[in-house]
Amino acid sequence: MEALQTREAAARGRVEELREQLTAAESEVSRLVITRQTVEEVLAAPSGALPPGVEPVPVAGLSRAAALLVAAETGGDATVTSPAYRRIAAVFAERSGPLRCKEVCAGLGEEATASRVESMRSKLKRLVERGVLLETEPGLFTLAGTDAR
Repeated sequence: MEALQTREAAARGRVEELREQLTAAESEVSRLVITRQTVEEVLAAPSGALPPGVEPVPVAGLSRAAALLVAAETGGDATVTSPAYRRIAAVFAERSGPLRCKEVCAGLGEEATASRVESMRSKLKRLVERGVLLETEPGLFTLAGTDAR
């Protein structure tokens, strides 16, 4: 009986471990599906469907930003795929050419105070480390894989 109880406990432990792995995998699939659906919706929307005064996002920039973020997320980098970093990537997708920290702050609708600019610089450097952005020259950032002007 003791041997059976030991085997049962071991099997229950394996079951719990597999449940945790399944939950993590389901969560990852869910995030990737939502990301893909969002990109498809944005790409499928006719430019006339945008509110007045809103410029369409360049498809190439949006596609590149989405691919970089999905690659980071698939690699398990939860920091870079947080909403704040997604918003930053969207600013780069919407604009052509390299941007400075102040321009990114403005693109996010934030006041470009010294502390916010420094905070943004740290975030942009983190995105450079993760391969999402490139620093073409000191203080000038662009989306990785785009034409750095």
